[in-house]
Amino acid sequence: MAESRQTSGRSHGWMGLRRGHQARPLEWLGEKAILGVSLSAILMVFLIFLFVARESLPVLLGLADSGVYHEPVSLEEMARMPRGELADYLDLSAAEMERMDEATLKLLMEVKAEEIAAAPEDKDARINTVSWPYLLLPHQWTGYDKPEFIWQPVSAIHKYNVVPLFIGSLKATLVALLFAVPLSLAAAIYVSQLAAPRTRELLKPAIEMLAGIPSVVLGFFALIVLATVLQNTFGYQSRLNALVAGIALGFAIIPVVFSIAEDALTSVPRSYTQAALALGASKWQAAWKVVLPAAIPGVFAAVVLGFGRAIGETMIVLMASGNASIVSWNILDSTRTITATIAAELAETVVGGHHYRMLFLLGTLLFAVTFASNLVADLIIHRLKARLEGKA
Repeated sequence: MAESRQTSGRSHGWMGLRRGHQARPLEWLGEKAILGVSLSAILMVFLIFLFVARESLPVLLGLADSGVYHEPVSLEEMARMPRGELADYLDLSAAEMERMDEATLKLLMEVKAEEIAAAPEDKDARINTVSWPYLLLPHQWTGYDKPEFIWQPVSAIHKYNVVPLFIGSLKATLVALLFAVPLSLAAAIYVSQLAAPRTRELLKPAIEMLAGIPSVVLGFFALIVLATVLQNTFGYQSRLNALVAGIALGFAIIPVVFSIAEDALTSVPRSYTQAALALGASKWQAAWKVVLPAAIPGVFAAVVLGFGRAIGETMIVLMASGNASIVSWNILDSTRTITATIAAELAETVVGGHHYRMLFLLGTLLFAVTFASNLVADLIIHRLKARLEGKA
């Protein structure tokens, strides 16, 4: 009899677990709401990337042509041209072409002829500057002594080489990492392993509160105070440069790297430290030679997230880098980053124009670089974890 009651109780309990939303409707709704928010966030990221990639697709596929000079087409030749070729000649989409009547097309042909007549008379006027060779390789433009990498979208012949922008982004980001990672890691080791409990309670929230400082405030500080102090100290020529922008970026990523590294160091079992201390190691030796190697996957993840935060920052580099798109690895030269270029120029472009699509291409390339770096970092982190666990 007692056994049957126990069996009956177990069956009732199992049925209660299986009832789900009937037994616990609020918990079920909460789970579904969290799932919906998570999926919607992923969907929004995908849609944003889809929109950016769609706007840059003509340049990605080599369908755009920014050549200023084209052979003029007469009205008689217009009547014999296929509709698709005529649409390309007039820079019209297929839908816009369908809506045009004959009189409007003739008017557009006359305007196009006037544009061609006013085009600059040099060899560069015929170049499609949004084709990949001119985006990635140096070219000897008219008036230059040698091939150059040039981003100059406001000249008579638009030049869209992206190499100076990538170099500028990498310079500012590397300076930021070299400045922020040692400070963040040292602070994380001290707070998690060496500091007294009272000191830890004060230092950790104080450092993490740096994340609440708006980037525009950091940019303003770098523009007004930091740039002047560094120039007076080192005596270089360009007041705003990659060094100033990188240090300001470093202040922005310190709380990110510190928080994740500190969590990784804290998660290492205390028995590791206690064993090292029992063998005669000092607290610093235990932290540096035992705890840090055990937490290296989490520390590496912190650095990767700091890299992503730095390379995607806009306001700081827009205000403190000098915004000169030159090819130079000298951190004391002014520089220009991809994000600053998009922020500074997008509002001045014509929707659907070559400059407009080039800025969206920059966004696509930046996303691709960030995605690739995170993917490689994830593989390295998994390999480090496997090695620590003795699986590799």
